[in-house]
Amino acid sequence: MAAAFKESNTGAPAGNRGPGVGAPPPGMIPPAGQAGTHGKGNNKKGKKGKSKATKVIAERTFESKTSVNKVMASLSKNPSKKVYKKEIKEDESGEERQVLQVSDFVTVSELAGLMKALPARVIAKCMEMGMMVTINYRLEFETIQLLADEFGFEAELMEEYEEDQFEDQIEETTGELTPRAPVVTVMGHVDHGKTSLLDWIRKEKVAAGEAGGITQHVGAYSVATEKGAVTFLDTPGHEAFTAMRARGSQITDVVVLVVAADDRVMPQTVESIEHARAAKVPVVVAITKCDLETANTDKIRAQLAERGIEVEQWGGSTSCVDVSSKTGLGMETLLETLALETEVLDLKADKSGNAKGTVIESKVEKGRGSVATVLIQSGTLKVGDNFVTGIWAGRVRAILNESGEAIQECEPGYPCQIMGMDGAPMSGDKLIVTEDDKASKEIAGKRRMAAKERELRARQHMTLDQLYDRVKAGSYTQLNLIIKADTNGSAEAIAAELEKLGNKEVGINIVRKAVGNLNESDVMLASASDAIIIAFHILPNIAIRDLADKEGVEIKHARIIYHLVEEFESVVEGMLKPTIKEEVAGEAEIKQLFKVPKAGVIAGSVVTNGTVDINSKLRIYRKGMEIGKGNVTSLRRHQDEVEAVKAGFECGIGISGIETLEAGDTLAFFREVQIKRSLKDVEK
Repeated sequence: MAAAFKESNTGAPAGNRGPGVGAPPPGMIPPAGQAGTHGKGNNKKGKKGKSKATKVIAERTFESKTSVNKVMASLSKNPSKKVYKKEIKEDESGEERQVLQVSDFVTVSELAGLMKALPARVIAKCMEMGMMVTINYRLEFETIQLLADEFGFEAELMEEYEEDQFEDQIEETTGELTPRAPVVTVMGHVDHGKTSLLDWIRKEKVAAGEAGGITQHVGAYSVATEKGAVTFLDTPGHEAFTAMRARGSQITDVVVLVVAADDRVMPQTVESIEHARAAKVPVVVAITKCDLETANTDKIRAQLAERGIEVEQWGGSTSCVDVSSKTGLGMETLLETLALETEVLDLKADKSGNAKGTVIESKVEKGRGSVATVLIQSGTLKVGDNFVTGIWAGRVRAILNESGEAIQECEPGYPCQIMGMDGAPMSGDKLIVTEDDKASKEIAGKRRMAAKERELRARQHMTLDQLYDRVKAGSYTQLNLIIKADTNGSAEAIAAELEKLGNKEVGINIVRKAVGNLNESDVMLASASDAIIIAFHILPNIAIRDLADKEGVEIKHARIIYHLVEEFESVVEGMLKPTIKEEVAGEAEIKQLFKVPKAGVIAGSVVTNGTVDINSKLRIYRKGMEIGKGNVTSLRRHQDEVEAVKAGFECGIGISGIETLEAGDTLAFFREVQIKRSLKDVEK
């Protein structure tokens, strides 16, 4: 019995024992004398404690196993949200392979769920590839392709959260197609008369409000004509807005190419022609300033023909109208020509259902928040609609027409301003009305995350080793900039132009690019990153300016983009290391060498050419061959220290840096001259 009792104390926990193993037989109770020295009370307590401990251990073991099973099960499941697609393809061997359509940044967990594999296996594969990753690590598309191939899949990159993601949310419409207003984009070189042409049509003066008479923003205007309503897009003519002009040409129906009769076809005019061709839209040429005595329309037509634009007057198919914004010459003819072009196109749209459009411009206004100018392309935009545009979502709080009047809805072919966004979208972003506010916000958040990561990765254009080598060699510096502008298009254009100034020696780092006035966060970021703030068309308040002065942050105000670019071009050129050029100052011939206590060897010489300067460097030649290079330590005439000695005079020259001097050696004195370099001298 004693042995049986001992076995029961040392056996497995009660929950894990089999029947009759390690327990005393039924009805067999050990005598009290065999309870040991613990006493009766202690023995009962020990029994109770043992029973309770075994129950706790069993419960915790069960809970741990359950928790682990739940976690592993959740990790091995597919993502609940339908963000990606699967297709089936056959490879060259005839075997079917699943195609995973993924975005450019997917976490290890998401990829594992998509491939129905445990995340641990994906992590192991990454480790085999030399990558230390975690379950939430975001993988690049190249890595996703390799991993997918390892697991028997094929990965394809898709445009994340584009219009096809809203197919289940956008209301299907069966409305009839009705005629819509044509969208006409006015393009051309700076100061060739685009805005003045629109002024005449709209009977308003807009050019006077633009700095330097140059359109700084994209404008959209709906104009009522005898031939019906026409929507005009006025794109800036300066080369800084090349990308904005490209976006304008992609949403337009007809392009009006403006060329000044007293000038010539400029590079920006050629770019406009290329944008129109890429968008495959018809072109109508308007030769402006025909009222001037220096006007030469035939020269313009000839130059256009050289660029592939053959006008009707010369037997071509492109309409061409001579106009004058001052006298109104040819304006009615231009409008009639536009009407004929749009009649041929037979433009129609479905006005029913949820709206789709394109953002022309956006800005942040005090008291209104983010305001975007949108061109509606299909459906009807109404107050209260939920929408997503670019990386932002929102709900339409108000709709304004081009005159600033509040309206309740906007039909296809018309521009409008809307309010109610979380932030200012980019020019060219698509606006899509959705039924589900929650889904639009979630998708906008995902887009912001992906855009931020793409931006961060795009900045890493050189490796750390390359950067370290350049900095160590003193051949690389960086100019940090923070750009704040009144509109998104301006901020984007400024950043694009300034980044072009970057090169192998001076990097341009856009620390922040945003819309709206300066705030304390901008100043503190500039102070921490040693950046210059560019304030375009905005004026910070006194408190922000005082803070900038206190932190030693420079705020550069600007109103015209090309002036700003020219100024920073000079700044970048000033940061370039100058070219060092040697200029020969004089020559001397050593006649005799003297050893002077504490001064070393002195070369008694005669200056044969130019002037010997104590601040000059020298090279030593023997029989026409260079044998060394040194510095002038002293220069004497007789017993006097002198600064320079001219040709024909004798002098004593102290030289350091070379020990093998001989009589008859020639000393060539030179000085280093720094030559300022331009950006043309530097490789990008």
